[in-house]
Amino acid sequence: MTIRVLIADDQQLVRTGFQMILDAQPDMEVVAAVADGAEAVSEARRLRPDVCLLDIRMPKLDGIEVTRALAGPGVENPMRIVIVTTFDLDEYVYGALRAGATGFLLKDSGPTLLIEAVKAAAAGDSLVSPSVTVRLLQHLSQPVRRSAVPLNEPLTDRELDVVRLVARGRTNQEVAGELFVSLSTVKTHLGSIQGKLSVRNRVEIAAWAWESGVVT
Repeated sequence: MTIRVLIADDQQLVRTGFQMILDAQPDMEVVAAVADGAEAVSEARRLRPDVCLLDIRMPKLDGIEVTRALAGPGVENPMRIVIVTTFDLDEYVYGALRAGATGFLLKDSGPTLLIEAVKAAAAGDSLVSPSVTVRLLQHLSQPVRRSAVPLNEPLTDRELDVVRLVARGRTNQEVAGELFVSLSTVKTHLGSIQGKLSVRNRVEIAAWAWESGVVT
């Protein structure tokens, strides 16, 4: 099945580069490449791409506003959003994740990670790469750390083990290996954790772990 992608970035060079990389993949197709946030919302709603790659800083609507419009709380059939950013925009990335983004990558990450991020989002997962996720969440945790929101039901010790490993960028397979449990058990734990934390994906689990101090 072909993964249909929308690219939104105000830099033509970035749009062109991303489109060339993704269109060269046999299972991907860029259905739109737009230069501002308002057009991104309009084209995404019209075309219903499988994945939207959004820059943070764009004219008319920024990446956070676009994410909230397409995937935020209360949005019916939310789209899968990957934020593309640079390291000096940490607070904006954090806001985008909270607005409904399912993953993020740095603009200089290279073709392999870009393709990985799109495939992960299309599969309903989040990009989890120690070289990106952990570094960024560690950096994010410093200015935004605050007391954790009380949970209706506390996490078990084993669920906390899973949370810590996810926050350090481990894949499901790696979590299973380190905890000596099956892959299905890890997925069961992740489902329970998401329910207790009221989050939608592993990126939000990792963000919660850094923000609450579960991982330092």
